[in-house]
Amino acid sequence: MKAAFLTGLREMEIRETPEPQLRSPRDVRLRIDIVGVCGSDVHYYTRGRIGSAVVKHPFIVGHECAGTVQEVGAEVRGLRVGQRVAIDPLVSCGHCDQCQAGRAHTCRNQRFLGLPGQLAGSLVEYLVLPEECCYPIPASMTVDQAVLVEPLSIGVYAQRISQLVSGAKIVILGSGPIGLSILLACRVAVDCRAYVTDLIAERLKLASQLGAAWTGNPKQGDVAKTIRDAEPLGVDFVFECAGEQETVDQGVDLLKPGGTLLVVGIPEVDRISFPIHTLRRKELTIKNVRRQNQCIAPAISLVASGRVNVDPLMTHHFALEETMAAFDLVAGYRDGVVKALIHVPGKV
Repeated sequence: MKAAFLTGLREMEIRETPEPQLRSPRDVRLRIDIVGVCGSDVHYYTRGRIGSAVVKHPFIVGHECAGTVQEVGAEVRGLRVGQRVAIDPLVSCGHCDQCQAGRAHTCRNQRFLGLPGQLAGSLVEYLVLPEECCYPIPASMTVDQAVLVEPLSIGVYAQRISQLVSGAKIVILGSGPIGLSILLACRVAVDCRAYVTDLIAERLKLASQLGAAWTGNPKQGDVAKTIRDAEPLGVDFVFECAGEQETVDQGVDLLKPGGTLLVVGIPEVDRISFPIHTLRRKELTIKNVRRQNQCIAPAISLVASGRVNVDPLMTHHFALEETMAAFDLVAGYRDGVVKALIHVPGKV
C-alpha cells in the first residue's frame, strides 16, 4: 500500500509499505478515506519533535482520520464491513489506574496514532485499529465531516472541563481548527460571549461567522487592552490555543479573580512561565487540556444533528501524493488555511 513518510525535516515521500493485518480478534481493518493535517503533525514535520517525542526517520504521521471498514476480527460485534467510521486516535490499555478512573487520555500504557515511539500514523491507504477506536457515522454525515470530529471532540472536551456556565465571558487566543472547535462547542453548549484572536484575517472572519462577538489581530492593535476595555472586570475563561508565551501572558492578564485558564495549544518550547504573584493574587485556576477524553461520540452527535456545522473549517483539499504540499501550506499559514484535508484514494 501507499503511505506518506517523513524522511527528514520538511521532507516527505510517498512510498510502498506492507498492508497491515488483523492482530487481535477485536481488530478492525480500515480503508483510510481522508486525513486532516493537525498542528502537532506539523511540529514533527518542521522540528522533528514535540517534547520527548522525537521522530526517527522514516516515520508516518497523521491522527485525524476517517475511513471505511474492510475487515473485522472474530470478536468484533459493533461494526460491519462497508461501514464508515470516525476514529479516536488513542489506543488505551483499559486496565491501568487512569483508564479505570475514566481518564483513558492519560492511560499509562497508551499508544497514539502518529506519535513517535508509539504508533505509526494514518497517512496510509489501510490501517488496523481496535474496535473501540472506531465510531460509526450516520448516513447523513460525510467522511469529510467525520474527520473533523477529532478536532471538534477536543473542543467538546475543553468546554466540558471548563465547567462553562451560561452568561460566561470567554476569550479564545488562537483561532485555528482547535480554537474554532472550542468556539463551536462553547456556543452550542451555553449562551456565552466569545472574544477571539488570531494572526490570520481569514480565520478571524470565520470566527465571526461561527458566533464570536468580537475578533482581533495582535498585529493590528493591542487586543488584550481592547478586551479589557470591553470587560473591565475581566473574563471568566481563557482558552489558550496558540501555544505561545505571549498568549499565556495575555490569558493571565485578561482573567477576572477566580477565573480559569485552559491551556490547549502545544508549545514548540519545552518550558513556559507564569507570573506567579498575579496567579496567586487573582487565585486563578490553570487546567491543561489533553486530547478529547471520551468525546468522540458526543462530537458525532453534534454534527449529525446539525447543531454544529464543521464544513466551514474545511478550506483546502489534497491527494495523498500532494501531502508535502499540504504540510508546507499549513506550516506556512498560507492562503488562509484552516484545515487541510488529504483524500487518500484521491481528491473528489
